[in-house]
Amino acid sequence: MNRMIAALFLCIVSAGAYAQASPQPAAAPIAPNAPIAPNARMERAEQQLQSRFASANTTRDGKLTREQAAAGMPMVARHFDEIDTQRAGFITLPQIEAFMATQMKSR
Repeated sequence: MNRMIAALFLCIVSAGAYAQASPQPAAAPIAPNAPIAPNARMERAEQQLQSRFASANTTRDGKLTREQAAAGMPMVARHFDEIDTQRAGFITLPQIEAFMATQMKSR
């Protein structure tokens, strides 16, 4: 159940940036009612998060500034100060993942 909630949260976090991301080659279509294994959902959510992060990280340095987050990952930008626990002025993908894990545990 926690994995499903985590996948949903990841999808919500990255939904805003999805429309702004450059078009990707189409994946094989999935039947609307086809069951998806929880592990497959988590893997897909993780891939989406990584893809959104890569798209938002315009400097390709592995760090998102507040401006990059606002432009490419609006939900992450809203929680920027909570994620940037070191007050470095940027956040990394592992920091975003740790924040999400903390959020999932508190629910």
